Amino acid sequence: MPCSLLLFFLLMLAKAKEEWDQEIVDKQAEKERYLSERVTPLHTSGLSLSQLQDLCRELHEKVEIVDEERYDIEAKCNHNTREIKDLKIKVLDLRGKFKRPPLRRVRVSADAMLRALLGSKHKVSMDLRANLKSVKKEDTEKERPVEVGDWRKNVEAMSGMEGRKKMFDAAKSPTGQ
Repeated sequence: MPCSLLLFFLLMLAKAKEEWDQEIVDKQAEKERYLSERVTPLHTSGLSLSQLQDLCRELHEKVEIVDEERYDIEAKCNHNTREIKDLKIKVLDLRGKFKRPPLRRVRVSADAMLRALLGSKHKVSMDLRANLKSVKKEDTEKERPVEVGDWRKNVEAMSGMEGRKKMFDAAKSPTGQ
C-alpha cells in the first residue's frame, strides 16, 4: 500500500513538473507575440544623419513617457502599501485597547426567555417544574437507616475472605441481614 501511495505522489509530481514547464513555454510565447505586435522593427539602413537623429529623439521621447508612467505606478503602489500598513496598525491598536468583559450568568425564567424570543404578542406560559414528580425527603430517610458505630470494627470485620462473604450474603438477601 505505501509503495502505491509513493508511486501516486511521484506521478503527481511528474505531471505538475510537465504542466509547469508547459506554462513557462506558453508565457514565453505570449511575451514574444505581444512584443512582435507592439514593437515595430527599426529600419536604419539608408537613412541620413538628420533622419537618424530624429529617430533617436522620437525613441527618447517614448522612453521618457514610459518611464514617467512607471514612476507614477510605482508611487501609487508605495502609497497603497504604506496605507495598508497604517490601517493594519490601527486595527491592532483598536483590538488591544478594549478587553472583553467576562460573561456573567444571568438567571432568566422560561417565561421571560420565551417572551424575549417570541415577543410580547405571544402569551405562552411554560412552567417547567409543574410536571416534575414530588419526592418527600422524609420517606427516603426512613428507608435507609443510618448505623453509627466504630468504623474500625467494620473494617476489621470486612477484611479477609469472611468479610467478603458477609458482603456477598448481605447483597444477596433482600432484607439486608
